[in-house]
This record gives sequence, C-alpha cells and structure tokens, in this order.
Amino acid sequence: MSNSIFNRTKLLIGEEALNSLSCKRVIIFGVGGVGSWCAEGLVRSGITHLTIVDSDNVCASNINRQLMATTSTIGKSKVEVLRERLLDINPEAQITALQSRYTSLTAESYELHTYDFVIDAIDSLQDKMNLILHATSIPVVLLSSMGAALKADPQRIRVGEFWKVSGCPLAAALRRRFRHSRQFPQHKFKCVYSDELLNRKYIDEEEPRANGTLVHITAIFGFTLASLVIEEACREQVAGSGTYAD
Repeated sequence: MSNSIFNRTKLLIGEEALNSLSCKRVIIFGVGGVGSWCAEGLVRSGITHLTIVDSDNVCASNINRQLMATTSTIGKSKVEVLRERLLDINPEAQITALQSRYTSLTAESYELHTYDFVIDAIDSLQDKMNLILHATSIPVVLLSSMGAALKADPQRIRVGEFWKVSGCPLAAALRRRFRHSRQFPQHKFKCVYSDELLNRKYIDEEEPRANGTLVHITAIFGFTLASLVIEEACREQVAGSGTYAD
C-alpha cells in the first residue's frame, strides 16, 4: 500500500529522498488551524513517524479552519480525530496522539531529543517561548508558526529566520519576552509568517479576545511548515549521496 500511494511523490523527489522522509521523526505541538494541515501535508508526503500534541477538544468555532473539525467531531479529542484521519491516509504510519499541553512543567516528558523535527504551532505565548528555548538547546530542527490570525492575503505569507521576521505582532511579542527574560534561543530557526495585519470587523462577546482567521491562510501556513521538512530531508539526501536531482 505505502509503495503505491507515494508514487507521485517519488516521481518528483526520488526514491532515496522519499526513504529519507519516511525515516524522519516529527512532533507537532498544536494541531489547530495551522498544525492540523501541517500534519496532513507531512503524512501525504511520506512521513511515517509523527507525534501530534494538543490538549483541546473540537468545538464549533474550529470548523472554519481546522482540518479535523466537522459538525460530527464536536466534543471529540482533536488529536484522536486527526490520528484516525491520518491513519486512513496511510494505515502503515506510526501516529502518536497526545492529548496534553506543552509547558515548562511537562517539557521533559516529550523527549524532544528523540525527534528530527520539532514543529511549533502553539498559540500560548509563554508555552511557545518555552518550547523555542527547549528545542534550540538540543540537536533538532525547529520550525515555528508565527501568527496566522487577522490575515487574508496568501501572497504575503513568507518564510524567514525568527529575528528577521517583520510585521508580525506575535514575533515581536516573543522577541520582547526573550529580551526581558534575558533568555534567548541558542540557534537560528525558520518561521512561517505574514506581515499583513487586518482589523477585526466584529467582537465575539463570548470570546472578546479572539481574532478572526481564514482557512486558506492557516492551511498555507501549515503546508509551508510541511514543505520545510520535505525540503530539509531532500537537502540531506543531496549532501549524503548526490543522487537527488532537480
């Protein structure tokens, strides 16, 4: 089964790069509007060792942008519903679903050193900061999503090094926190971001701090994170064997 479903991927990147992808271990923190699409992109591209982490259950407000959120999944664990879908794509994949939250207290339980890629799609600013500090202190590749809310133009989505991200309030807030705490990431890492910032047209009385989001933006953020994993695996193949070609 797995040999046939990845034929079109193999035609583009080659068998050795596909084999390299299948061996990579990836963990995604946060499988909402960004992380859920990233997970799907990875599994459809050949990643077979994936851990997904999120403490939330599906709610109605998730349906406009989150992959596994439908009227029939409301109330169910996000990671469990997503795991079922990912295994339906590739039954041979090893998908670990953890309904938990990354914090400074739970950090060590995730054993990040056992992964090749750590993907940050966390909303909480403090938890995001803690994860960045942790992941950059060990030999893993960290990829991070900056803010995807209040965006509508997909042509303004970019990839950049964290300290060079411009026009993103979330990135700016993170940098302020790092400077205030005098704790800094130990190496550079790539981020997906947009410099667009729209105004809210409506305030939800039940969630007055919530910002508007659109699926075509959050999905592109997630797919872009997935593309960076694929790109890195292919680049390793070039360096290792010289067999991967344009």
